[in-house]
Amino acid sequence: MKNNIILLHPYIQKQGNSNRLWLLAFVSFFTAAFLLTLVYTREQQHRPIPIATIATTAATSTPPLSKTLIKALVHYASNSNHTNRMSYTDIKQISDIIRQCPSPCNVLVFGLTPETLLWRALNHNGRTVFIDENRYYAAYVEEKYPEIEAYDVQYTTRISEMKDLLATVREQVRNECRPVQNLLFSDCKLGLNDLPNQLYELDWDLILVDGPRGYWPEAPGRMSAIFTAGVLARSKKGGNPKTHIFVHDFDQEVEKVSSEEFLCKENLVKSKDLLGHFVVERMDGNSFQFCRSHTAKHSSGAAAAAA
Repeated sequence: MKNNIILLHPYIQKQGNSNRLWLLAFVSFFTAAFLLTLVYTREQQHRPIPIATIATTAATSTPPLSKTLIKALVHYASNSNHTNRMSYTDIKQISDIIRQCPSPCNVLVFGLTPETLLWRALNHNGRTVFIDENRYYAAYVEEKYPEIEAYDVQYTTRISEMKDLLATVREQVRNECRPVQNLLFSDCKLGLNDLPNQLYELDWDLILVDGPRGYWPEAPGRMSAIFTAGVLARSKKGGNPKTHIFVHDFDQEVEKVSSEEFLCKENLVKSKDLLGHFVVERMDGNSFQFCRSHTAKHSSGAAAAAA
């Protein structure tokens, strides 16, 4: 009887171990690569996209509203049952400028009014910001309509003090109340310096003054809103050098006097019904007069004093 004996050479054993090691290394490599790819993909998905990128993408991907839809929105807004609503003529003037505004359009509105949702809808490719004196109402509107961007502001003025406030601005027009400045750092009594910092850096294409509310002597009046609108328009750093400024209730004394003081008669494009429409241009940082007529008056007064 023969015994069959099989002998394993040590080289064969080592070769099997080596193959297993290579196989293990190969599997480990691809496992690590898969995990790294998975982690990178998840990070990219959760990485925040810059606001500017979002705005640009939205502006280019969302088509503008059709003329038919705009007409329908304006029609229904002007025929609402709200007692404080704007007239069709006033709404149409503003909507026409928003429609012509290059996208993305920056619109600043003083006052939360029955037309708030309309302004936001008409400027759906741009940014529309609302400023109101009632922080509770601003919070309520934002909660009810998340698409609305609203901020509250504390007015420190009174209608009964209008003449004194205007006189103070004239005295400080070369310092704290100059027409070109960053109001965030201003101590001018009519300047609003407690808005969110980012709002002072934006180049506004259209500003509507339709607030604050009230016409009694202790009410804040719209002197600060009109002054601030004039400064923001003249202090633009880029974009369109011209800013359309609309003042609602233009037939009231506060609105008319303040507009003539800070928006200027030479910039008045149209005054119809209850709306004043001004176009204010960017000014040089060394300018110290709001209106050309003020400069002429100052020069003639100085000449008379010298004589």
